[in-house]
Amino acid sequence: MYSMFDLLFETPTYRPVYVISDSEIKELKKKQHQVELDEITTQKVRLENAFKAQLKHLEEREKEVKKELKVLSASKDK
Repeated sequence: MYSMFDLLFETPTYRPVYVISDSEIKELKKKQHQVELDEITTQKVRLENAFKAQLKHLEEREKEVKKELKVLSASKDK
């Protein structure tokens, strides 16, 4: 069983350390930002398409309901 003292002074396990240049880090950040921008653009297109489809559905349903309402009003007047 380990004590807190043993854990404090135990040598850490080996973890790899990577050293990269400033230009490499800039290139990595540039790639990450480009991926994020591409994803944002894709999501915008999907949302716009979904919105247009929903709007079309609602407009069609609105026409149907108005037509039915008109028919019901005409039959009520007779």
